[in-house]
Amino acid sequence: MSSELIQVTLPDGTVKEFDKGATSMDVALSISEGLARNVLAASVNGETWDANRPITTDASVSLLTWNDQDGKSTFWHSSAHLLAEALESLYPGIKFGIGPSIEHGFYYDVDFGEQDFDSENLKALEDKILELAKQKNPYLREDVSKKDALAYFKEKGDEYKLDLLDGLADGTITFYKQGEFTDLCRGPHIPHTGFIKAVKVLNIAGAYWRGDEKNKQLTRLYAITFPKQKELKEYLALLEEAKKRDHRKIGKELELFTFSEKVGAGLPLWLPKGAMLRDRLETFMKKAQIKAGYQPVVTPHIGNKELYVTSGHYEKYGEDSFQPIDTPHEGEQFYLKPMNCPHHCEIYKARPRSYRDLPLRLAEFGTVYRYEQSGELHGLTRVRGFTQDDAHIFCTPDQVKEEFIKVIDLVLYVFRSLGFENYTAQISLRDPENKTKYIGSDEAWDRAEREIQEATEERELVTVTELGEAAFYGPKLDFMVKDALGRSWQLGTIQVDYQLPDRFELEYVGSDNQKHRPVMIHRAPFGSLERFIAVLTEHCAGNYPLWLTPDQISILPISEKFADYANEIYELCEEYDIRGLIDHRDEKIGRKIRDAEVGKIPFMLIVGEKEKEEGKISVREHGKGDVGTFTKLEFIDFFKKRAKESQNQ
Repeated sequence: MSSELIQVTLPDGTVKEFDKGATSMDVALSISEGLARNVLAASVNGETWDANRPITTDASVSLLTWNDQDGKSTFWHSSAHLLAEALESLYPGIKFGIGPSIEHGFYYDVDFGEQDFDSENLKALEDKILELAKQKNPYLREDVSKKDALAYFKEKGDEYKLDLLDGLADGTITFYKQGEFTDLCRGPHIPHTGFIKAVKVLNIAGAYWRGDEKNKQLTRLYAITFPKQKELKEYLALLEEAKKRDHRKIGKELELFTFSEKVGAGLPLWLPKGAMLRDRLETFMKKAQIKAGYQPVVTPHIGNKELYVTSGHYEKYGEDSFQPIDTPHEGEQFYLKPMNCPHHCEIYKARPRSYRDLPLRLAEFGTVYRYEQSGELHGLTRVRGFTQDDAHIFCTPDQVKEEFIKVIDLVLYVFRSLGFENYTAQISLRDPENKTKYIGSDEAWDRAEREIQEATEERELVTVTELGEAAFYGPKLDFMVKDALGRSWQLGTIQVDYQLPDRFELEYVGSDNQKHRPVMIHRAPFGSLERFIAVLTEHCAGNYPLWLTPDQISILPISEKFADYANEIYELCEEYDIRGLIDHRDEKIGRKIRDAEVGKIPFMLIVGEKEKEEGKISVREHGKGDVGTFTKLEFIDFFKKRAKESQNQ
């Protein structure tokens, strides 16, 4: 074969020959002009490239469009550059920090200096972005020496880009230019600005440079763009629905939880109804765990510093911990526990273990503490104190895959019971290019990664593989769940760990009468109760499954004359573990019904003259209206059937 030709392998296995230096766009054109019009970027040997970047060696090429996540990411990162160009044209002399794409859209950190910028300027900015987009300016990549890059940004007086350049090696630096704007960037970018047809600047926030509170606070502009105006309209409608479902809003309306500055930021206070919700979830999980052979344990909220030095958590997470607790004993320090696993290792070591004891499954609803930055706190999804449905399985190497599969089954049982039907399992592996971030031998890592992949195949899970996302002590399987609005959340995790047993010198006596190291599996189907409840609340808009909701019924007497009959119904429901309340207020029945609807109470039991005389109950269902009149026992049977159905079993 001529040295001037290269072979390009497409995702379906097709191999095509091109001249050396051909681009991914040339590959697209060889397939169809229609495809080429939609190509935003390309994956070349697993790395995302500009569609117009020359390919000089044999390569595997996958063409990326708006339908691919990497295509969207490239589109949004390119849009960040267009936002910056529009800003620079409207506010000459401003300086720029970083402008990455995020899950939905992008942001850019900007130093406006003495110039004013607020929400009143957004419309003019959006108009300018669209004006520039219509020019269809290409995104041009240029390799630049470090000397020239430093000179360029020194002339502009942009200390933020100079700071970024300080950490870059000569020979690795690239500029991208579109229109009148040039930026330090490694790319990739879309072919030209004309792909961008719709834009919305969503939010203005503050952000410290490099995330350090000692540095200057910049203005962070969050925005999103689309290739069609219709898609922006649909996205904005989705945002409005998300606002209605915000767990912070619903949590306040349903009186589930609150926060107090005096208690401390990121430390939720659970109100009675929220505590009932938590308790139901805990009870549900504890029953499932006991059935699966787990044993409950309880560990303290603090631990000696040496415990976390041994585990490696102090080295990895020390900066994210609360300040140490110094005791009167010189040199003795304790920490609020950041993880439960070191404590469970010490429980394992409490007595000698035999292979006959394994697998040993220890479970705990343990509260842990991390000192998250104040700007990162968000309702229940990012807090400083949270409770994990944590468990650790100590097993022999030969038991790992079987135990891993059993945990997968438990996670799927949880999802089915709570109405999560759309999920993907993310296999998180080591970064093969940077193994220094991890502890343990290559042999142990290879085995653990192989066993996770085999377990997911046996359970026929839809999976994606992410390099570099493993925990520092082992690979893991994270369940990425999509909620009712199509948003993706990480719920549930399973991790294989060959490292902590080594660090804590855990042992068991095998059938050969020799001492061996157990393997540890970390698992948390909920992840944390706080985050799980937040996601579940937004998923179901506060209309929890009937078996879970704090108040399942509201008994509504038409007047005080029927209070005794209402109490009789309430006591019967209590006997059958049906939770609720009686609305004894001196209000009209219409008002009581409206308030029960607002409170998202599943069933309203209306009692008046006719119901009392006939010994019956008129029943309304939340959001649906009248469902009929029942005798008291008929309602109990009806309710129990609906509660069982609500658990999707």
